[in-house]
Amino acid sequence: MEKDSQPRMVKPESTKKPKCKLVGKNGNIFNLGGIASQALKKAGQHKAAKEMVSKMFGAGSYSEALAIISEYVDVS
Repeated sequence: MEKDSQPRMVKPESTKKPKCKLVGKNGNIFNLGGIASQALKKAGQHKAAKEMVSKMFGAGSYSEALAIISEYVDVS
């Protein structure tokens, strides 16, 4: 059997999303991504944090990046 060479993506739905307060924070997308990444790491979801940041940097717009963040954390 061949080994799957594709990296497995972390499915945010399969783990509980940590709560992350972004309302009232500096709206710079890099700042918001950093806050969300810290929340994921604090919850022990280091792989999800890396994946989220990678997807976020590939986003085509601010709103797309925000949508990616909300896939991984419970935004409040």
